[in-house]
Amino acid sequence: MGSKPSCRRGDLGEEVWGKIAHLLPEGGRRGGRWREHRQVVGGILWRLRTGAPWRDVPEFYGPWQTCYDRFVRWRRDGTWDRLLAHVQGEAHAEGEVSWEVSVDSTTCRAHQHASGARNLPSQEDVKRGCCTLPTKLWGAVEAA
Repeated sequence: MGSKPSCRRGDLGEEVWGKIAHLLPEGGRRGGRWREHRQVVGGILWRLRTGAPWRDVPEFYGPWQTCYDRFVRWRRDGTWDRLLAHVQGEAHAEGEVSWEVSVDSTTCRAHQHASGARNLPSQEDVKRGCCTLPTKLWGAVEAA
């Protein structure tokens, strides 16, 4: 793969990483080294940005299983919620966030045929003899 570039397009820059790095859980688990948080977070952000399946996360970010496992683990333990609250709080304190909300009340009408299927065949279908379901009575009449 070669040497790791300092920052790929879409990855977190030094300034942003410095703001959130201390909020992430301590690395290190029994049985092996943890992959660097920055590399894995880059893989998670790549996956969320592109909408691709987890298996398509580039090898640069490490095994896709690592990215997925850490994403799920941090979702369960509230790490992502803490990160969001911290970043929003800092942005609000610096006046970078506008908390105004706009609601669009556009009405979308469906076509008349989208309201549901007909329960019975139309009168024209009955006259032509198509779309009528044979019943026991109909079968008895034909047999006679």
